[in-house]
Amino acid sequence: MTTGRRIVLTGAAGGIGRAMAHALAPRAAALLLVGRDPARLAALAGELVRAAPEVQVRTVSADLNTAAGRAAAVSAAEALPGGPDLLVNNAGVGELAWFEEQPDAQIERIVQTNVLAPMLLTRALLPALRRQARAHVVNVGSILGDIGHPGSVAYCASKFALRGFTEALRRELAGSGVQLRYLAPRATRTALNSPAQDALNAELGVATDAPETVADALLALLDGERAERHMGWPEKLFVRINRVLPSLVDSSLAKQLSVIRRHAQQGVRS
Repeated sequence: MTTGRRIVLTGAAGGIGRAMAHALAPRAAALLLVGRDPARLAALAGELVRAAPEVQVRTVSADLNTAAGRAAAVSAAEALPGGPDLLVNNAGVGELAWFEEQPDAQIERIVQTNVLAPMLLTRALLPALRRQARAHVVNVGSILGDIGHPGSVAYCASKFALRGFTEALRRELAGSGVQLRYLAPRATRTALNSPAQDALNAELGVATDAPETVADALLALLDGERAERHMGWPEKLFVRINRVLPSLVDSSLAKQLSVIRRHAQQGVRS
């Protein structure tokens, strides 16, 4: 990844977003932090300015699930000197829940935040990105965008959709200067995880990464030529097996189903 980039980072106030901001700042000429919490954005901006005073750090507090929020983010992005040349769609939400018991509003929020918001923001920024000789869009998905997992039905559906969006738009923009890439972290230690999710991960012995590990993977994805990067072992192996022999993954998850159900139903009740 070259230096001097003009970067738009969504979900910047969260754990992964904060780590990504710190990783990207040394390679940036300008960095626009987008999130919902103005106080946390301001605190992060202060950290970045102290660490990399040569970088222009700007913030915009916006709810990307609204047209007004997306318009504010687009306006701020287009105002970056030289215009944006990297969009990182990192904002996302998820809930461990048994699908039959999951509230409608929760399902709608997951799909809106994880799929519709990044799609609409990307489309709105495409004219600005196309004006660059070379630009990138990175959509931050999940290993669960490849492996359907009980207890995370709505989340999986949203990340499967985000991966499909990335693949389709990458092919649609073939030959242009805009490249689409997809980063798929495995379980990560952030405040996004509910107590029920943390308890499930602990009981099943699920390996989890620090946000900084995800940020390092983002840099590796941008430095390389691959369109997708999946994180973790054996998660990478499970992705391959699920694509070729999904019945093996069916059998493996069936053995864990009672444990997953117990924690997922606790997540709905809490």
